[in-house]
Amino acid sequence: MTERVIPCSEAVRRLWDYLDHSLSPDDLAEVQHHLSFCRRCCGELEFAKELRDFLASAAIDQIPPDVKARLQRFVDEL
Repeated sequence: MTERVIPCSEAVRRLWDYLDHSLSPDDLAEVQHHLSFCRRCCGELEFAKELRDFLASAAIDQIPPDVKARLQRFVDEL
């Protein structure tokens, strides 16, 4: 079975669920297929992982301005 090719906007919307392992098997396959060829979304995934790790390990008021700006751009693109 061939995975449906989803657009970047859909892949990015699913990244947090992907990281939380809360996607259905079909959705998981679609996101993984998209990530297999899309460098931009792989970058978004890496950023989401880094942000998640940072937020888990640091106080929210200690987020550097450049990280806040990148997070705002990420949210604006959703």
